[in-house]
Amino acid sequence: MKGLIAKKVGMTQVFDENGNLIPVTVIHVEPNTVVATKTKEKCGYDAVVLGLGEMKAKHVTKPYAKQFPENITPKRQLKEFRDYEVEVNVGDKLGVELFEKVRFIDVTATSKGKGFQGVMKRWGFHGGRATHGSKFHREAGGTGCCTTPGHTLKNIKMPGRMGSDRVTVQNLKVIKVDPELNVLMVRGAVPGVKNCTLIVKTAVKRK
Repeated sequence: MKGLIAKKVGMTQVFDENGNLIPVTVIHVEPNTVVATKTKEKCGYDAVVLGLGEMKAKHVTKPYAKQFPENITPKRQLKEFRDYEVEVNVGDKLGVELFEKVRFIDVTATSKGKGFQGVMKRWGFHGGRATHGSKFHREAGGTGCCTTPGHTLKNIKMPGRMGSDRVTVQNLKVIKVDPELNVLMVRGAVPGVKNCTLIVKTAVKRK
């Protein structure tokens, strides 16, 4: 498994060799720094810890700074990747060229927050008749039991906060890798707002 910490730029469209239009998401991948490596002998599993984004010294607490080697400045984002396919050492830089021969990737991020929403937007309920006098348009309807136990059970689909969840979109096809611009283009949309942090990994289900 290969993976990097990246940033979502936005969506655009490109044309392939046959002139077909392809909607793509542009992902900016700044060089990730290898902060630490874990082995089965010490930790019980193999993993690589990558860091991205410099932090000012006044914003770094001593306990947080202790996990970084002396020659590496504290990073804003940290992510641990288990069973890393590439052999790396602490202090190495990993860029977008890591995905040059990769066809499909999985992208993980926090989805957009929608706020408090009703059942029609949150769960896709059809609602009642839109005609005059129906008195039942966008409501959820009855949620309790007509007999025992006589109260609303758990996990009933009801209005509430929507979005702002950890979402993974799988099997996104890699359209273009540009090492000069540190840009990765994938077909389709990825979760999150613009400039949000993404976790990009090689696809688990497709090669």
